[in-house]
Amino acid sequence: MKKLTVLLLLIASVAASLTAQTRYLQPVFNSGVTKNANVIYGVNATVLYYSVLGQAVPQPLVMDIYQPVGDTETSRPVVLLFHTGNFLPFFNPSNPTQGGFNGACGGTTVDSSLVELAHRLCSMGYVVASVDYRLGWNPLAPTDVDRRYGLINAAYRGVQDARTAIRYFRKTVAEGGNPWGIDPEKIVIWGQGTGGYITLNTTTLDNYLKIPTASGGKFVWDHDQNPGTPPIPMVIEQVNGDIYGTSVGQVPNAAAPGGLDTLCYPNHVGYSSDFALSVNMAGAVGDSTWISPGQPPMISFHVPTDNFAPYNEGIVNVPGTPLQVVRVVGSYFAQQKFEANGNNTSFVDAGVVFDLTAEQELAFANSPLLQPGNVDVSDPTPGLYPFLQPGNPPATTSPWEWTAFVPAAPATCNNVKAEAIPYIDTIVRFYAPRACFALGLQECIDAVVGAKEPLAQNIALNAAPNPASSEIRLTSEIEHPMLGIQVFDRTGRLVQMHNNLNTNNFTVLRNNLNPGLYVIKVSFKEGFMTKIVTFE
Repeated sequence: MKKLTVLLLLIASVAASLTAQTRYLQPVFNSGVTKNANVIYGVNATVLYYSVLGQAVPQPLVMDIYQPVGDTETSRPVVLLFHTGNFLPFFNPSNPTQGGFNGACGGTTVDSSLVELAHRLCSMGYVVASVDYRLGWNPLAPTDVDRRYGLINAAYRGVQDARTAIRYFRKTVAEGGNPWGIDPEKIVIWGQGTGGYITLNTTTLDNYLKIPTASGGKFVWDHDQNPGTPPIPMVIEQVNGDIYGTSVGQVPNAAAPGGLDTLCYPNHVGYSSDFALSVNMAGAVGDSTWISPGQPPMISFHVPTDNFAPYNEGIVNVPGTPLQVVRVVGSYFAQQKFEANGNNTSFVDAGVVFDLTAEQELAFANSPLLQPGNVDVSDPTPGLYPFLQPGNPPATTSPWEWTAFVPAAPATCNNVKAEAIPYIDTIVRFYAPRACFALGLQECIDAVVGAKEPLAQNIALNAAPNPASSEIRLTSEIEHPMLGIQVFDRTGRLVQMHNNLNTNNFTVLRNNLNPGLYVIKVSFKEGFMTKIVTFE
């Protein structure tokens, strides 16, 4: 097991060094949450009832929004959670009391694990939204081409809905007086199971042309079996709407009004769909070529022997059947490529030595199946946490889930909350410090870095102007000269370093730095301080 240089420290060291809980790193609110259920964030076309109605119909898109009780902060990060469920409804549409219609142990905004995560994150100071999205495809279609077509279209609608939810929050800030008290530049998308497919593909599908050019032509359709005519993409912007869900998508359909079936309705056009961090629990990326430099950082959790969503690269299987769908890329491969492309530099190579092996051993202690000192994880990466499970295939590919639902054979579900909670403990403890840096949360950054290097107390450090166009002047009290200055960009990359100083005045020149957020770390004899600044 090797040590990696990353911008994190052992969370145990953090806890030992702090005299008080730190917002976004540990629980600071213990009075529960307020929940606004079924908040409508948009309307779009669902094909879920196409076999009955013969056309797509508008569906309200809803989310449950959680906030910590007693919190007066009005500029908080927001986490958007996306549930599992195989892109199918959990309850049988013909019998709404019958669960497990989707072949999964969950698939709603109130799945136990999502509610638990929402409460955990709220207690740390986040706003959390559990987001519903459009469902519908036929996993039992007779050919692999039909199954591929159905899955890529379902995933595409999920990506559109995720971006619609992001734009909804930005619009509430710009036009609604920010009723949820969020910072629109600190948005996290987080999916488990099928929701992980949504967050991974929302992170990587940043250009529509990546779909028809995917490897092996897996997302194009040879509709007439004629080598003289080109294949047709399985997703077409004019039909399905653009990748953001901001354009109308229509297709001829004699059964629809006016002979045109609308497959996409634009929502919140003009607002950005950008986000700062992605979290994936047992999801997969449609194609390895979709991962490219400049994409948001990603954290992943996965069972390496997952027989439905591959851990490395492999075939998606339909639960409960021998049917296969399409070759995709799982968490291990994706994280390796993310880090090779520099997308996860907020976790890697930022100047603080961190023993990833030791942290993973510590976190594994929260797993009832693993113990420190008995960990077999090959090539761990700063953004990937593998949950080793007995059996191949394992008894569960989502050990963080639990439910009172008892499915029909051959599916199995964990019905014991106490068995799932240790995994959620580990997930939150692995996520929290990484999110501090990915989101630029200064108090949290100070706490994490201060676990290794003392944080200077009671020193007045000023940075002005902020925001700035060309330079920022740092000033300190005469009795506290600045000894060194480092400047990190939003990804954690060291972009400037000034050593061997002994001054109370220093000007950080922008030079060729791009517009955006930067962290300035200033060293004093007594320790260090940081300032988050912006170049416009």
